[in-house]
Amino acid sequence: MAIILVVDDEVGIRELLSEILIDEGYDVRLAENATAARQIRNELRPDLVLLDIWMPDTDGISLLKEWHAAGHLNMPVVMMSGHGTIDTAVEATRFGAFDFLEKPIALQKLLSTVQKALKHDKPLARPALTLESFTRSAFVKEFKRRLEQAAAKAPVLLVKGAHGGMAEICARTLQPPRAPWLDLSEVSSALTQEMLEKITGGILFVPDLAVLGKMQQMNLAFAVDRLEKLNLQLVAATVTPLPTLAEAGWDSKLLARISEVWVAMPSLAGHGDELPEIAGLLLTNFVERSEVPLRRFSTAALNTLRTLPWKRQPESSWSDLYALVRNLALTALDEEISAEDVLRVMPQEGGDKPEMQSLLPLFDQPLREARDAFEKLYFEHHLRLEGGNMTKLAERSGLERTHLYRKLKQLDVKLGKRGEE
Repeated sequence: MAIILVVDDEVGIRELLSEILIDEGYDVRLAENATAARQIRNELRPDLVLLDIWMPDTDGISLLKEWHAAGHLNMPVVMMSGHGTIDTAVEATRFGAFDFLEKPIALQKLLSTVQKALKHDKPLARPALTLESFTRSAFVKEFKRRLEQAAAKAPVLLVKGAHGGMAEICARTLQPPRAPWLDLSEVSSALTQEMLEKITGGILFVPDLAVLGKMQQMNLAFAVDRLEKLNLQLVAATVTPLPTLAEAGWDSKLLARISEVWVAMPSLAGHGDELPEIAGLLLTNFVERSEVPLRRFSTAALNTLRTLPWKRQPESSWSDLYALVRNLALTALDEEISAEDVLRVMPQEGGDKPEMQSLLPLFDQPLREARDAFEKLYFEHHLRLEGGNMTKLAERSGLERTHLYRKLKQLDVKLGKRGEE
């Protein structure tokens, strides 16, 4: 039985479509907004989505673009609107919509469109992951704007602090729809004018400057001289300092040309609360592109990811996260990735930290409950160390005494006789 997700903010429309489709033998799920639609799509993977364009929180076109950018369009999507225009329909299909229905929807038109969409056996293209998927994180959204602004004026753009798959996500963000793409690291022979002309208006990509050999460096220099004439955008990436590349024999003029305009990946330090969503998007992309077996993160695993020491190597933290998620998906023995899996592969400062094992039960709890439980352990521990002395506890914790008393009462921490004095 096909699962159809109906997304519409009007309860009457949802109920009407639900009744019609249930009568036709379909399993129907309902979502009143984009937030609910995301959750249902991630949990159930529906066979078809009927998606309203005009919604209060996130409009249907924006949600479609989000799924398109994240590689989540592994099901046909039919757009619905009471204010449909040809331009809207064209935009929707450009980002992967199967068809477009204008309200009020005729019964036969609805059923025929649903049947065609469900029988559509053409493999749906899996769009490459872009930064568009991560823009609910304000710091990533700001980086995306900076990246696009620089690329709009500079034919050569260097991305510092990323390489490989993470660098490709940045470059794919700048690739216009259906524009050609050429990875220069995969060209082992001499690059020719004819090869460049075939990708006019597209993207030239170098996932890691450090891995280019002498021939590929010559190809890069050849391409740089022809970018503007052929309307090409070069996006190169590196985690290796440019002086190190110069010491390795790179031409200094070429390095200077490549590094004229650059953007640095934002640090992940201080963004622990956003890591679970970012890691989840990476994992979903790996799964849906068949790069890894079916995997999902447990709540405990996502909470554990927040503890990663990203301050240790900020210059490559994004690529570290990308590699870490892929490694987890490939080496976890069960479909659900556990906290133990994360601890097994996560980078640790100063070697393994056995004390982390004692905190594992906290990772199984929602963040708010886990934080309260940790704070209670923290205050009970230091109360014992200070012999119940509230003045010393206030100094150690950095809290004003009145605030500290309220906090301890809230956490139900027993003060003992001295603390109550």
